[in-house]
Amino acid sequence: MTRSTIRAWYLVHKWSSIVPTLFLLMLCCTGLPLIFHDEIDAAMGQDYEASLRGPASAVAGLPLDAMLAKALAERPGEVPLFMAFSPDSPLLTVTTGPTPAAGGDQMTLLFFDRATGASLGPAPTNQVMDFLLELHTDLFLGLPGMLLLGVMGLSFIVALVSGAVLYAPFMRRLRFGTLRESRSRRVARLDRHNLLGMITLAWALVIGATGAINAFADPLTDRWRDGEVAAMTAAYADEPALPPSRYGSLDAAMASAQATLPGRSPQFIGFPGGAWSSGHHYAIFFQGDRPLTKHLLTPALVDAATGDLTDSRTMPALNQALMMSKPLHFGDYAGLPLKIVWALLTLAMIWVLWTGAMLWWRRGAGQIERRVDEIQSGVATRAAP
Repeated sequence: MTRSTIRAWYLVHKWSSIVPTLFLLMLCCTGLPLIFHDEIDAAMGQDYEASLRGPASAVAGLPLDAMLAKALAERPGEVPLFMAFSPDSPLLTVTTGPTPAAGGDQMTLLFFDRATGASLGPAPTNQVMDFLLELHTDLFLGLPGMLLLGVMGLSFIVALVSGAVLYAPFMRRLRFGTLRESRSRRVARLDRHNLLGMITLAWALVIGATGAINAFADPLTDRWRDGEVAAMTAAYADEPALPPSRYGSLDAAMASAQATLPGRSPQFIGFPGGAWSSGHHYAIFFQGDRPLTKHLLTPALVDAATGDLTDSRTMPALNQALMMSKPLHFGDYAGLPLKIVWALLTLAMIWVLWTGAMLWWRRGAGQIERRVDEIQSGVATRAAP
């Protein structure tokens, strides 16, 4: 690799690292407790699933029509918006609102035990975890904050790739993992930074890529939802929306959809008129039966009046990657052992980011040319500690 090429890669690595460092440190620090959000909620008594016993609500329990009637009895005058299921417990949730197109601030989330029909009370809240999640997701700025963090994630990927490119020629005269502790403090810190960065490289690329995908999730999901639902219900485009009084049996609609998609379990139902359905359909979203595929959704649109299946389509590859990226980002698909591994790797990444910031903060005069010399020769030049 020529000197000019090394210099170009070094500048790419330097600026793609410096720009997102503060954001990445914040994301690592907020992401660390979010890895264990389920365990934290359970420990604080704010996880209904931990206290329920019985078959999973996605598999069995009281009739869906009966559960919906219980929910609407608690919210007279409102209409159903969503019904969501659990693959692990009898927990079932129903979201209601004053109209089918109600906004998030007008929605009410109700919790039920589908095994017994018991109402579990209002939604549990954990203000600390909610604060961390919103900060981690969008910086309290909504979509602009999500897009900003997505750009920082892409910059992080560039920093990782450029760092790996620079590490290869630098280490060609040294054994992998060499730590030159006898040299200056800067050299020792640099070697530790480089080594731990290379050890965590594959994991960091996964986290950076999935984080960037998640940041662009809303526009991608909206585009798929609007386009796919419109295509699946084109025959109903000129008909007026179905009034709630004409909604048919949920159980009949579910049976119709499951006959077409055997071996899958429902994740949630979008009711007619909402953002996830049309004005005439129950949109039943099914998930797979494996740790990874359970996050891949397949929508089935069922005529809400007749209970007949209208259409069912597999999600495009881009949206499948989006759905799989969320659990992968938090290590949330293989239980507590993987979460612990994710937490340890997150701590390692915090250390890599911090040492990288210190190397830049305590840089001396002529740092760029000195670093290029080190990479090209594989020997660290002398510098003040």
